[in-house]
Amino acid sequence: MCFHSCGEAEHERTGLLDGVGTHLGLSARRPKGEVALTTQIRLDVQAFKERESRRRPVFVLALDWTRAKDPRVPLGHASLVASLRAAAGIEVSHRSFHLNSADFQLESVVEAVLDWDRGTRGQSGDLGIGVYIWNEHLVHCLLGELRRRGFSGRIVLGGPQISYAPAGVEQLYPEADCFIRGYGETAFAAVVATREQITHPGVTWRGQAEATSRAEADLASLPSPLLTGLIPSEGQRYLRWETQRGCPYRCTFCQHRESGARLRNTRFPMQRLREEIALFARAGTQEIDVLDPIFNLGQEPLLVLEELVRQRIQARISLQCRFELLKPEFLELCTQLNVFPEFGLQTIHTEEGRLVQRQNDMTRVETAMGELARRGIAYMVTLIYGLPGQTLESFHATVEFCLKRGVHVVRAFPLNLLRGTELERDKARWGLVESDDPIPMVIRSNSFDEADWHQMRGLAALLSKTEGHHPASVAQLLHQKLNAA
Repeated sequence: MCFHSCGEAEHERTGLLDGVGTHLGLSARRPKGEVALTTQIRLDVQAFKERESRRRPVFVLALDWTRAKDPRVPLGHASLVASLRAAAGIEVSHRSFHLNSADFQLESVVEAVLDWDRGTRGQSGDLGIGVYIWNEHLVHCLLGELRRRGFSGRIVLGGPQISYAPAGVEQLYPEADCFIRGYGETAFAAVVATREQITHPGVTWRGQAEATSRAEADLASLPSPLLTGLIPSEGQRYLRWETQRGCPYRCTFCQHRESGARLRNTRFPMQRLREEIALFARAGTQEIDVLDPIFNLGQEPLLVLEELVRQRIQARISLQCRFELLKPEFLELCTQLNVFPEFGLQTIHTEEGRLVQRQNDMTRVETAMGELARRGIAYMVTLIYGLPGQTLESFHATVEFCLKRGVHVVRAFPLNLLRGTELERDKARWGLVESDDPIPMVIRSNSFDEADWHQMRGLAALLSKTEGHHPASVAQLLHQKLNAA
C-alpha cells in the first residue's frame, strides 16, 4: 500500500464521488429518487471538501547527519511521517536536510518552513522537529529565526535531546510550544490532530506541568516506512532497518536506557518483518544496517535470521550484538548469510567497565571471539576513549587485546556526554571536561590529560586507516605511523 500526496488524494476521492452520477446514468431529466440521490452526492462532496479544509497542516522537518550511501529520507523521520499519513484529519508535508552536505545553508531550511506556512491557506499549522546532539545548535538558531520572521504556528519538539532533558525543558527551547518525551509516532499524531492542548503520556505543553511519563508506541500498529514506500527501496543499495526497540542494560553513557530506569524491549511483528525482508529480496538490496541496540537478545532474532535465510537474502547485514549472548544456533545461521556482527566492547578493564555499568565477562568474550574465528565470521569491535578511570596505557591495552585476536575491524570513538545519561549528571565526579565543538567530546578527566587524549585520538585514526588489515599489535600500528611520516 502506498500513500499519495494530499493533492492526488483529494483528486482521487472527489473524482470517485463525482463519478457516481455518471455511473448511474443520471441526466438533466431524472426521476425524483435519482434527483434525491444526486442531491445527496453533492452534499457528500461538499462535506468532504469541508473536511479537507479542516485538515490540520503539519510539516515534519529532519535535520540529519548523513553519508553518501544513506537513503534521502531517514528511517526515524519516515516512521513519523508514515504514522501521520495513517491518521485521519492531518495534511502532512515533510522535508529532510543533510547538515553535512557541502551546500547546506540554514536559510534554505527557514525558507522551506515559511513557504509551507504561506501555503497552508491561512490555517495555523504545526511544525515538528527531532532534536539530536548533532543538530541542537542549529535547531536553536532555526527556531529563533522562524519566530523573528513571523512564524506563528505551533512548534513541537521530540528526539533524544527532548526525551532525556532535565526538568524545565521549555526553558531550553523558549520558542517551542510542545515537547514529546519517548517514542514519537503515536504521541505526535495525537498532538497535531487538534488545535487543543491535549493530555497525552509523554507530552508537555509550555506553561503547564511537565509530563512525568514517556510516550510509548504500539509497534504492532505502526505502519512500515519501507512497505509504504516512504523510503524507496528500488535502486537503493543501502537501507536501515529495525526489528526491535529498547535495551535491558544500564550503561551510564547510553541513551537507550531511560534516565533512572530501563527501557522496555519491544519487537515489531514477525509478519511485518517477513514482508520487509521480501522487499529487500525484490529490490536486490546490497547492504542492510540493523539499528536494534542489541540484536541477539532472546530467541526472536533466530526467527528473523531464519527468514533472511529462507528468502535467500544476499545483502551484507550489520548487526549490533553482545559477545556474551552469542549462541551456537545464532552463529550457525550467521554462516548462512552475509552477516557482519558489531560488538560494543568499549573496554577490557573491569574497573573502567564498573564505573560506567558496562562490565564485560572477558572469559565469555574470548570464547565468543574464538567461535567467530573458527567459523570464519568477520566482525567489528567498537571501543570508547575518554571513559572515567581510563588512561592512555589502559586504552592501548584494550586496543592491543583486539589486535592480537585478529579482529577484522576495530573502531574507537570519543566519549560524548549525552543528555540525561547518568554519566552526564556525574561528570564532575570524574572530572570530565568537554570540548567546545558542536558535538562536544570529553577531552580530559581525573585520569588522563588533554595530551593523553590526543594520543588516544591519534591511535583511533590509525585504526580507521587500517580497517580490514590491522597489524597484530599497537607497536606495529604506531610503527606504521612513523614509517608514513
